Amino acid sequence: MLDSQLKLGKHDFTSRLIVGTGKYPSMDVMRAAHEASGAQIVTVAIRRINLDDPSGKTLLDYIDRSRYTILPNTAGCYNAKDAVLTAQLARELLETDLIKLEVIGDAQTLHPDTRETLEAARRLVTDGFTVLPYIGDDPIACKQLEEAGCAAVMPLAAPIGSGLGVCNPYSIRIIKERATVPVIVDAGVGTASDAAIAMELGVDALLMNTGIAAARDPVAMARAMRLAVEAGRLAYLAGRMEKRLYASASSPMQDVIGSGNR
Repeated sequence: MLDSQLKLGKHDFTSRLIVGTGKYPSMDVMRAAHEASGAQIVTVAIRRINLDDPSGKTLLDYIDRSRYTILPNTAGCYNAKDAVLTAQLARELLETDLIKLEVIGDAQTLHPDTRETLEAARRLVTDGFTVLPYIGDDPIACKQLEEAGCAAVMPLAAPIGSGLGVCNPYSIRIIKERATVPVIVDAGVGTASDAAIAMELGVDALLMNTGIAAARDPVAMARAMRLAVEAGRLAYLAGRMEKRLYASASSPMQDVIGSGNR
């Protein structure tokens, strides 16, 4: 079954799994997990890059930029002004127009501030960025971000790092039905079944970090997530059977009788 590529602005990808760089037990494990995931995009929190490491290395030195597209993000920002400045610094550092926009409204839940996210998105789009905004599972906010010129919308499945899976599949379905840009579920995926369920809803891609990094075996979980994303996407494209209240025989009698007469 043929499938289209994931298109984010002027960028095209075949993998529909985007992975993060935080919470891994070591940089070597992170690199091995990235490879096992099959991802082509790796997201990096610009505000959390340690430029004072005694080794002289930063997180960016552990990512093969000839192999992965780096998606800088504005994690740690709590207002539009800081998010825009962080995005501009990321563009200078990484020479990319891509930015994952995060403007957090609450430090405990890490839910996004919708008003500040919209303000930052409008400014960044005007400034020439390919904006991928993290937002709540709110169809109205997602449509407003799309109308502001964002290249995709990234509704959460559940709070960041919670591993709760898709808490409100109905909102995600509505967002996908109304969107004309890619829908990327961001945050909350905890295991492979969560990933498959999200992809079966028809979303275009998943972004995850903690679900892989915090697993007992991050490399094995990265491979599991890769397979789940592929399986969920294929199931969505294939089209599931209709749900029925009563049983329906797998081998109806008329088919058996008909075959016996041949």
